[in-house]
Formats: sequence, structure tokens, C-alpha cells
Amino acid sequence: MASQVLRILGRPGLYANYSIFRHVCSRSMSSNITTSFAVTYKTHGDPKKVLEGKELPLPSKIKDNEVLVKMLMAPINPADINMIEGTYMIKPPLPAVVGNEGVCEIVDVGSNVKSLKVGDWALPVDSGSGTWQTYAVYEEKGLLQIANDIPAISAATIAVNPCTAYRMMKDFVTLEPGDVVIQNGANSAVGQAVIQLAAAWGLRTVNIVRNRPDIDDLVATLKSQGATHVVTQEFCRTPEMKTLMKELDKPPKLGLNCVGGKAATELLRNLANNGYMVTYGGMSREPVTVPTGVFIFKSLKLHGFWMSQWNKENVNSPQRTEMLTELCDLARQSKLLAPISDLNPIRSFENAVSKSLQGFSNKQILVMDD
Repeated sequence: MASQVLRILGRPGLYANYSIFRHVCSRSMSSNITTSFAVTYKTHGDPKKVLEGKELPLPSKIKDNEVLVKMLMAPINPADINMIEGTYMIKPPLPAVVGNEGVCEIVDVGSNVKSLKVGDWALPVDSGSGTWQTYAVYEEKGLLQIANDIPAISAATIAVNPCTAYRMMKDFVTLEPGDVVIQNGANSAVGQAVIQLAAAWGLRTVNIVRNRPDIDDLVATLKSQGATHVVTQEFCRTPEMKTLMKELDKPPKLGLNCVGGKAATELLRNLANNGYMVTYGGMSREPVTVPTGVFIFKSLKLHGFWMSQWNKENVNSPQRTEMLTELCDLARQSKLLAPISDLNPIRSFENAVSKSLQGFSNKQILVMDD
């Protein structure tokens, strides 16, 4: 039931009703919290084989600079899977609790904690902090307060994908209303955020996706989020793609690549002179292929982007605060929806992980229902 509701409420027209799910995973807090159910791994490998659910002890008393939190929701992102497999850049010391992203509610605070109070919501500051658990203890500096008047699922999924989209659209070229952004992997969580931010800022988007049996449904979903054009990778290699680009009256200033290989090449061919292509993923596991003539004669610029590195360099920067404030405002106005998602109780993590390994067309969200 909850999963079906989330899929429906991913559409802008119905998102206002979504507020009834804000506290879907909030419970009255017991003063005798002694353990946390956590998803852990002690060796890298196949997530279906190495993950284990465990009850971990919590300290009987938190320190003066610490905060006890109840995790509310945590998404399963590709980085989580890669981290378990041992192929991600960040490798927490083992054994480790899984999870890079999520939203928590403050349950108790130490005597020296000033920036957080009981009832506040917060996001973990660092990647790999272990969000797939029901309760956790953090140092005050390890948490960043987030608005608690937006849907919990929006708060749980705001720190990675919408922030990635935001920074890529702000930091490389100056985009003005009417400008065009082209992207592949447009149905990814980042892709959906790009579409919605572009619509909110008056930009146009050309969105490339893989062909699939339900392509018409996917096109309708992305257009309901504000996509200007949605085309398949196969369409990009036809004369009709050239016609489409001419009809835009100006070529894209910015291309966003999360696939690599030939899909990246297609983005480059369609960029404007002096255009930027920003690569933030490599789903095809193929290298970025750059046509020499296009690269030289269009004076194209290629850049890599990793949100974790940006966060590390901007822990307490005004830019980070401004970004999160604007994203929360858009979520509050139903202009930035959480990605289409399925809710999964944390104790059913095996099923959620298995579905994620089959693809990320629907994001799997763990709900900390203890």
C-alpha cells in the first residue's frame, strides 16, 4: 500500500497530499533505548551475501558533545552498493554500518550541544556515516539541521542527488531562463532533480533515457516533472535528433553525463560552442569517449564532479546553507519531488537491496520502523 501511494504521489498534482507521510516512521521515543538494529558488513562483496542485520548496543549515556538520533528514512543509492562491493572511493573501516544518506530526528542531546534540540531533524555531514540503522549516536559537528516541515522522504533524499544536480547547474556555466541543459540517465534520481530544478528556474531540458517496454509511461512521468523533451539513446543517432536540436533555437550550454561511453559522445556532439559536459557517474562502465573534431572546434570543456568532495570542501560554507535552504523551499512548494520510490521496513533490507540490484528506476527507501 505505502509503496503504491509513493509511486502515485510522485506526480506534482498529488504531491500536496504527501504531507500525511511526513512522520510515517516517527514513533514516541523511549527513554530506555539500549540497542539499534543495523545493516552491517564485515567484508566487501556481493551485497546479497555479505550484508547482515544486527542489534548493536548503544551507550547508556551520551557524551556532552554528542546527540542520540532516531533514523527516520534512508535511501539505497548506487554509492551504497558500490561501497559494500568495495569499488567506491570511500571505504569505511570494517565492520561497518551501511548508508551514506538519510534523515534523523533528535532524541537526546548532550549538555554542551547548542545547534540541535530534541525534535529537530538532521542530516549526517559525512559520507559513509552508517544511516541504515534505527538509532545512532553522532557528535554534534557530524550533523546538519534540516527543515522538519517537508516530507521525510524529501529530507532523506535531498543531500546527495538534488544537491548534485544543483551544484552541477550552478558551478560550471551561467544559465539564464530559456537556456538548454541536455542530460543522459534522465530517469535517475539526479536526472529527475535536474528536470525539476530546470523547470523551477525557467530552463529547458533535453532528457535522454534508455529504451524500454514502458517508455511511454516514463516519458509521461518525466514530462509531468517538467521535462521539455524526452528521447531515447537510439533516437539520438537519427536525423530527427538534429531536427529537434535546431528547433530549440539555441544549443545546450551544459551537458550532464552519468553513463559514459557512446552516451557521453552523443552529449558532446549536441553541445554549444564553449559548452561544458560534467560527468558525475559511469553507469555503462565504459570510458568517456570524446570526438577529437568536436572537442577542438567547439572548444568544449569537460569536468568531473563528486558531491562528497564538494561537501568536504564546503562543510560549513554559506553556499551549502543557501543550497539546502533553496532545495527545502522548492520541496515545500511541491516543485522538487522526491524520486519515485518504494518504502521498505529496515528489517526487510534484503528485499530492498535485491530490488536495487535490478535497477534504480524506482528508488528503494528504508524506513526505520522499530
